[in-house]
Amino acid sequence: MKFAIAPIRPLISLGIGLVVGATALLGAPAAAAAAPPEGAYWHSRALMTTTHPWRFGSKPDPYSLVQRRILERWTAPDGRTWVGFRELGTLPKTAADKKAWQRDGSPAKWSESIDGKTVKLSTEPSKGSLSPVRNENSFHLAMQRLTYDEVQRLPADPNNLKDWLKRAGQVSRVPVGSLDGWVTNTLPEILHDIPAPKEVRAAAYQALLTMPDVRADGNAKDTLGRSGAAILIDRTGKEKNKGSAKIRLIVDTGKMVLLSRDQTVTFNGKTLGGKTYNETLVEVGWTNSQPAVPALP
Repeated sequence: MKFAIAPIRPLISLGIGLVVGATALLGAPAAAAAAPPEGAYWHSRALMTTTHPWRFGSKPDPYSLVQRRILERWTAPDGRTWVGFRELGTLPKTAADKKAWQRDGSPAKWSESIDGKTVKLSTEPSKGSLSPVRNENSFHLAMQRLTYDEVQRLPADPNNLKDWLKRAGQVSRVPVGSLDGWVTNTLPEILHDIPAPKEVRAAAYQALLTMPDVRADGNAKDTLGRSGAAILIDRTGKEKNKGSAKIRLIVDTGKMVLLSRDQTVTFNGKTLGGKTYNETLVEVGWTNSQPAVPALP
């Protein structure tokens, strides 16, 4: 679930130093010198599969579609960032949907849903794109802009890391009643989005397991067949037949990186297609390969 995002504010501007002040306030030991980068870019490659929120075909014989996308991100140690994007083609969601699609003439493109909503979908992959992020010179975490060295000095103790994130949330004016949920949402980002040391990533994993509405869910495999530890975040509403969101993470606890994230959102017992998705982190880590338009799988 997403929370309203306040403007990004540096903790240092309010007197909570990231390198010295935060560790002192949290009782953490003084940080050693930051380890040098292990490559030219911190890189992630994610395969996103999302059920389209609208239905296609005919009202007597409708079918659902899934959209598949590749999103890649490269960030240099100085914070300069490039984003690559590519549509992989839209396909029927299930075997039953495929049969309905075939009865519809197996269209390769869609411009309108059953209800007349305008769309632009195709079974063919797009050419893709690569764009630099303008005026970017930092890493983002918990609505803060961090330098590479500040990322290296994040708390490597689970309790101290949670405390740091709560302080960041308070600085960014996250409502007090939403802080725990906001910290729960932020912790998985440390497992893939920023070049945090492995010890910090391990602290994020351990901290996540202590949060409300979070529990370990045994071992599991992602869509690529990779094994990891599953974590279930259950945001089921207390009122019957109301909205709920369940997020299932799979974490490689050897490398301490996120392998996949599945989100299922329901309302009144019905799955909301546009908010239900699977994200598979195909690659996470340092690379010397230059940013490029994402290659097809």
